[in-house]
Amino acid sequence: MTHSSETPPPKEKTTPLATLGGGCFWCLEAAFIQLTGVHSVISGYAGGAGENPDYNSVCSGSTGHAEVVQVHFDPAVIDYRTLLEAFFAIHDPTTLNRQGNDVGTQYRSVIFTHDAEQAAIANALIAELGVDRIWPDPIVTTVLPAPTFWPAEAYHQNYFANNPHQPYCQFVVGPKAAKLRQVFAHRLKH
Repeated sequence: MTHSSETPPPKEKTTPLATLGGGCFWCLEAAFIQLTGVHSVISGYAGGAGENPDYNSVCSGSTGHAEVVQVHFDPAVIDYRTLLEAFFAIHDPTTLNRQGNDVGTQYRSVIFTHDAEQAAIANALIAELGVDRIWPDPIVTTVLPAPTFWPAEAYHQNYFANNPHQPYCQFVVGPKAAKLRQVFAHRLKH
C-alpha cells in the first residue's frame, strides 16, 4: 500500500564528467589519473560517425572519431576549470589534428561538454588563454556538446600503468604525465 506521505526514493548520484581529446588517449589518461579528485579515467572515442568504433577504424580516420578520455571527478575536490587547465598544460592546443608525431583528426584538440555551464567555462578559458598568448599560434581547440562516448578496447585502459617500458610510453606518455606532476604538484594524489 502506498501512502501519499512517503518520500520518493533518492535519486542516484552521478559523478560529473569531463570528456576531452588532445592527442593520444594514453597520454591524457596517464596525466589525469594522477589528480586528487579524479575518480577514474576511461579512454575511448567520440565525435565521429557510426556505432561501436574500434581502434583500427578510428586510427584510419574513416570514422571521424577523436581519441578522448572521459574523466569522472569530484567537483568538491577538483573543479571543471582546473581539469581544463591541466588539459591545456599537457597538450598543444594550437596544432590542428596533430600532437607531435601523431597526425590525423583522431588526435584533434576538442572539449566535449556535458552541459551549458561546462561550455561557458571552456569557452571563457580558451578566450583567456588566447588573450594571454600562452602559445605563439592561435588555439584551435573546439568546444562541442558531448556526443556518444564509446569506451576503447580493454587493452587501452590503464595503458601507461600496464606498459611503462613500451617505447611510446617512455618517450611520449611519460613526459606528459611528468609535466602534469610538475605543473600541478599541489593537486596530486598521495
